[in-house]
Amino acid sequence: MNTEAIWTFLTTQGADFGFKVIGALIAWAIGRWLIGLAQKLVAKALERGKRMDATLSNYLVSILGVILNIVLILAILDMFGVRTTSFAALLAGAGLAIGTAWGGLLTHFAAGVFLQVMRPYRVGDFISAGGVTGTVKELGLFGTTIITPDNVSTLVGNNKVLSDTIQNFSTLGFRRVDTTAKVANGVDVNKAIELLKSELAKIPNVSTEQPPDVEILQFTPEGPLLAVRPYTHTDHYWQVYFDTHRAVVKVFGAAGFPTPETPIAHRTIAPPPRVAA
Repeated sequence: MNTEAIWTFLTTQGADFGFKVIGALIAWAIGRWLIGLAQKLVAKALERGKRMDATLSNYLVSILGVILNIVLILAILDMFGVRTTSFAALLAGAGLAIGTAWGGLLTHFAAGVFLQVMRPYRVGDFISAGGVTGTVKELGLFGTTIITPDNVSTLVGNNKVLSDTIQNFSTLGFRRVDTTAKVANGVDVNKAIELLKSELAKIPNVSTEQPPDVEILQFTPEGPLLAVRPYTHTDHYWQVYFDTHRAVVKVFGAAGFPTPETPIAHRTIAPPPRVAA
């Protein structure tokens, strides 16, 4: 290390360089604050319009943030004497390496643009995409943020979302709740079906457009297995799911239906314990 050169730099240009560093830090802090303020103002302006969808407005605000951050970085570099023309030439010289490193992000960005055009889902929709199921919180520049039912924030790359199957459970007015109930041999199956249909219709948020389905799904040694399938909007899926189980217990208990038991021929009989000699 050439200590003399360092000492010469500090004594001749050290103060000027230090002021530039301090100025750059101040400019960065103020610039970031102004960028955040600009994004909030634009977001509020888009919300007041009430014609702009939340998914698209969030996307536009994200693009604005990226552009303003690039302008801020170029301005700070200019403070150190790095001109934008020199910076552009530097980027052009390293174009291949940068293109390779950023190739994945660019594909996610392009996929995000296509998702904005195609609109397979919106903010607030309950979807299954890229192997993740949950509620859409944000469609960002490079990824979609999904909140899973167990309250975990998950970021899925837009390219993975676009290249995979997308299921939107919020598009239609209702969806089916799948569960089963088993009745014992000897129970009047038709009576059990009618009682269940009547009770399911009383559950809050069960669809009135599509009546609940209660039919024999299959036969088992213990008795017929019923498919119990009410319909509801996806926002009330789990409430209806658990209330359906309660309805089955209530109906079967009130009707005095016995608990299905495995026939003796199908039970596993444990051998008697050995007695030590």
